[in-house]
Amino acid sequence: MIYKIRIILDTHEDIFRDVEIEAHSSMEEFHNTIAQSFGFLGNEMASFYTCDDDWKQDGEIALFDMGEHGADVRMMNETYLEDVLTKATPKLIYVYDFLNMWTFFVELADIVIEEPGRPYPNILFSFGELPEFPPERKFEAENTALDIDDTFENYDDLDFDENWN
Repeated sequence: MIYKIRIILDTHEDIFRDVEIEAHSSMEEFHNTIAQSFGFLGNEMASFYTCDDDWKQDGEIALFDMGEHGADVRMMNETYLEDVLTKATPKLIYVYDFLNMWTFFVELADIVIEEPGRPYPNILFSFGELPEFPPERKFEAENTALDIDDTFENYDDLDFDENWN
């Protein structure tokens, strides 16, 4: 089967690529397809993240294992597109180059039958040019039930020397 996928750069401008790729392709092959379709060299760290329908990030699928020994990390070269991207879970987040944080929204658009003689992966449509610099990221915490300002009633009662562990 062939997956038709839209990859959208997380920016205010409309910048996206529509690609076709074989469902049995590895996530590493998909990473290379995305990198090439946007004009990246493909030599930077990258990860895919599973997510819910609201794009809330979940599990990581890494290009390289940078974790502790024995950590259970899903690797791109050992994970296949058809095992991650399905009609039930049609969305992924892709981050390329962790220093610049190029962030993309990936969404499965359709699953079709392979056309004989057509090479895959295939870029169906390219819209917009990649900006010179990545969009600025704002890292903000979600609202939590704990309000730090209400933790202590009177900060003057806290003596540094007395409470030092």
